[in-house]
Amino acid sequence: MPNNALLYLHAITSLHPGSGTALGVVDMPIQRERHTGWPVIPGSSIKGVLRDACRRKNGDDPLLDVAFGKGGEDSYSGALSLTDARILAFPVRSMKGVFAWVTCPQALRRYRRDADIAGKKIVLPELSIGEIGEGKALAAQGSPLRTSQGKIVLEEFVFDAGATALDYFDQVLSPEDRSRVAVLDDSDFSYFVTNATEVTARIRLNHETKTVDKGALFYQEFLPAETLLYSVVLGAASRKPEDDASAEAMLAYLFQQLPEYLQIGGDETTGKGICRVVKGGV
Repeated sequence: MPNNALLYLHAITSLHPGSGTALGVVDMPIQRERHTGWPVIPGSSIKGVLRDACRRKNGDDPLLDVAFGKGGEDSYSGALSLTDARILAFPVRSMKGVFAWVTCPQALRRYRRDADIAGKKIVLPELSIGEIGEGKALAAQGSPLRTSQGKIVLEEFVFDAGATALDYFDQVLSPEDRSRVAVLDDSDFSYFVTNATEVTARIRLNHETKTVDKGALFYQEFLPAETLLYSVVLGAASRKPEDDASAEAMLAYLFQQLPEYLQIGGDETTGKGICRVVKGGV
């Protein structure tokens, strides 16, 4: 589908795509898919950030409303649609090599399917999507994650290391960084994306007493820096009456305006949510 494209998001600082308040231990959790429990950024949030980025660069350009839609009496839908940003690889502390980007067969299968929508073919080794098993990890042969005993140690867990090529991350990671990717079993991956996020205590101090204000202590969840996500950008012809801009023109408009970095999610003034933007499969 040549009128669609991939948009990769590489978190440079911790990221809080918030879901509001919760009844659990974490007062402000991140958004998660209902069926998998994996982190996700809603497409509506990304679309708002992209619209703001285009406006900052080019002002209220006539194409801005054509691309993203317009409200009011003469309202019409935008030509660009965005899917939710799904998790591609998640950073986990490693005994060797500092940290690993972990992914799993199910995440890779979804990535391959979504890449097909964007017109980009992703070839995955059959071993990496069917024969891993719990307690095992696949990584590049020369990966810095490997111990001298042929193991990969992530957090407190020891994995038997197998070998695979990981060239399908070539657009978003350098060759050196790709050597840090490890493919885990689906269940092991789910454990990490559920339990290895950052949970930070936030407070507000009373100006006079310099103690925590009543009710002003809360816990907030973040996706850690280095998290990799992706979204599919779906292009369509202009829906504005008497405008004939093509789907290709709409995608070109978006990618010409996009900066190299975007701020996504909450806590902008504390430096959270800074993401590197990588365009792929255009």
